Amino acid sequence: MRAARTVLVLVGVLVMAFGAWTMVTTVRPERIWGLVTWLVAAVLLHDVLLSPFVVGAGLLLRRAGRSLRVWVLVTVQAAVVLGSVLALVVVPEIAAKAHGQKNPTVLPFDYTTRLLVVEGVLLAVVVGVLVAGIVVARRRRPLVAATTNR
Repeated sequence: MRAARTVLVLVGVLVMAFGAWTMVTTVRPERIWGLVTWLVAAVLLHDVLLSPFVVGAGLLLRRAGRSLRVWVLVTVQAAVVLGSVLALVVVPEIAAKAHGQKNPTVLPFDYTTRLLVVEGVLLAVVVGVLVAGIVVARRRRPLVAATTNR
C-alpha cells in the first residue's frame, strides 16, 4: 500500500509540474492572474458550496429514510456533482457570450438554454430515482417487519 501511495503522489507531483510548465510556457504573463483567479474561485466554490451541499444532501436522504438504498444516495450525489461541475464549466462561457466576443464563431450556441436543459434532465433523473427508491423501500418494509415479528 505504501508503494502505491508513493507512486500516486509522485505521478500527481509530475502532472502538476507538467501543468505548471505548460501554463508558464503557453499563457501570456498578463493572462496568468486571470487563470489563477479562476482556479482559486473553482476550488473555493467546490470546497465552500459544492462539497457541503453534497454531504448535506446525503445526510438529509439518510435521515429522511434509512430504508433508502445506497444506489439512490449515489445517484442523487452524482447528479448534484455533475450539475455543479457542468455549471462551473458553462457559466464562464455564458458570461463571455454576454460580454460579446470579437469572433462570433467562438461561442456559437445558446449556452444558457443548453445548461438549463441538461440541469432539468438531471433533476428529472433525481426525482425519478427518488420515487423509485421510495417505492422499493415501501415494498421491502412490510416484508422486513413481517419477518422480524416472528
